[in-house]
Amino acid sequence: MKIEQPYLLFLGDAPDILAAKTAIGVWYWRPEHCVGQLRLPGCVPRLPAPELDIAAAVAAGARTLLIGVANRGGRIGEAWVPTLVEALDRGLDLASGLHVRLSSVPEVAEAAKRNGRRLIEVREPGREFPVANAKPRSGHRLLAVGTDCSVGKMYTTLALEREMRARGMKANFRATGQTGIMISGEGVPVDAVVSDFIAGSIEELCPANDADHWDLVEGQGSLFHPSFSGVSLGLLHGAAPDALVMCHEPTRTHLRGLPHWPVPNLAECLELHLRCARLMNPEVRFVGMAVNTSALAEPEAQSLLARLQETHGLPCVDPVRTGVEPIVDLLQS
Repeated sequence: MKIEQPYLLFLGDAPDILAAKTAIGVWYWRPEHCVGQLRLPGCVPRLPAPELDIAAAVAAGARTLLIGVANRGGRIGEAWVPTLVEALDRGLDLASGLHVRLSSVPEVAEAAKRNGRRLIEVREPGREFPVANAKPRSGHRLLAVGTDCSVGKMYTTLALEREMRARGMKANFRATGQTGIMISGEGVPVDAVVSDFIAGSIEELCPANDADHWDLVEGQGSLFHPSFSGVSLGLLHGAAPDALVMCHEPTRTHLRGLPHWPVPNLAECLELHLRCARLMNPEVRFVGMAVNTSALAEPEAQSLLARLQETHGLPCVDPVRTGVEPIVDLLQS
């Protein structure tokens, strides 16, 4: 899946920051891939980006109107439709990660057909993948794994990419989720891939590369989450990582969506991930922990990071609060 850049970020009539989190993420990580934003009446969030209408965005070189809204139910608002149709009529593709498909809106589907433009449904793989072949391949791969869902795996791999590139290292973020794909412009929506082909899709996402190149693979779910562990294991086997980073949110008392299921013990979580990863790469190792300390005050956060580092013998960072430099130091050593 590849989305043509640059983007015009569509915030629609988003009522709050959470509803515009996709646009906010794309702008934060890839502002150079965006010509500006388009907001409809009633939109509350505002990015520090030029406010453009469709005509001005096309003149600025936009190739895709990217729907940066993640609203309740993943719906396409009726008020959006004239803007979406105009974008297609003026030669832009549309890209969406919403649950409701662009092609299900008759006016949008008709406009795409008459203009020969693409409706890119980021939640659909858009192609078939092979079964994994488990053949060794050159280059290095790092996979972010987690104690739970939504603990910062995407943010961690993007932060690592930014730091590694700043040091002149060869590194690429490899997206496996909807927002990550929109940020990078390409990737595999792995949770929509048929289970037999998950590992194969990740082999294709991070193929053989230069000996000093790192693919930084966005993780999904957790081996300990009963709902999503299948995707997590497929990622581990498809990536065949050389390095792992454990992502963790320390204030949770249960796994997301499962109030009856406790968060796993960190030592046990580290050990199981290594056991599963060693099937594909016996030399795999953990190179750090990325801890989301946003709910903690500064002294408490620093104390926790120091304590985890001493207990597990790994660099422990918060990618937002402290940066990821200690992990990259270890990768370079």
